[in-house]
Amino acid sequence: MNSDLEILVLEDEQRAGEKLIDLIEKVCPSGKVVWKRSVEDGISYLTQNSGLDLIFSDIELLDGNAFNIYESIRPKCPIIFCTAYNKYFVEAFQTNGIAYILKPYTEDQFNKAWEKYLLLFDSKNEKSVSEDVMQQIKTLVEQPSKSYKNRFTVKKNNGVFLLNIANVSYFQAQGDFVLAFDKKGSKHILNQSLSSIDDAIDPKKFFRINRSEIINIDVIVKFDAYTKNRLAISLAEPAPKLYTSNSRSPEFRSWLEGA
Repeated sequence: MNSDLEILVLEDEQRAGEKLIDLIEKVCPSGKVVWKRSVEDGISYLTQNSGLDLIFSDIELLDGNAFNIYESIRPKCPIIFCTAYNKYFVEAFQTNGIAYILKPYTEDQFNKAWEKYLLLFDSKNEKSVSEDVMQQIKTLVEQPSKSYKNRFTVKKNNGVFLLNIANVSYFQAQGDFVLAFDKKGSKHILNQSLSSIDDAIDPKKFFRINRSEIINIDVIVKFDAYTKNRLAISLAEPAPKLYTSNSRSPEFRSWLEGA
């Protein structure tokens, strides 16, 4: 393997980007690493640079979903996805994805993904995956659809109760726990992270509109422009208005149309 590799890092978080570049430089000290943080910059760079050897890609970037890049420009090189979300596994392998590591990943997990790249691409000029590997990826993609949670257990002073997912209007992260607000306006404490909840529930019914909130499509009444890149979402009473982040607004619109 030629060590003078050209590698693109797509990562919007400062610390995560710095960590990733440090790990890359350990295994490929003479490589050229370029760091981009948005969909717009990723498309611009890939339009002008078609000779890349490898991409390390987060999925949720500053201005949207990284798959918007790969729909616009089909890279000729493989992609290693580094993300906090495991629900994009199928989409990753429908692109040029060869590995998928979940944050917060360890150096050992990174090295295993790197070793997989070295195994599949044994020379700088070899940019296509073998038929055997493509068949493995096809098998993974065609596996049965994931099943999603229908209820959570909620511990209260007078016992443990079942909270039906269909009755939840929205989830909201608050410190080390998450509050689930039901359609009557009552709130329930869940001792899970918002990311783990996001991975466990049906993405056709629920959408993460920002870093701290997930909403149920069944309680959305309407949405309006709030600021240039954010949306104000009106939910059925007694829920308050919620607001998308700048980066989630475009995907939210697409989700509503496809859900």
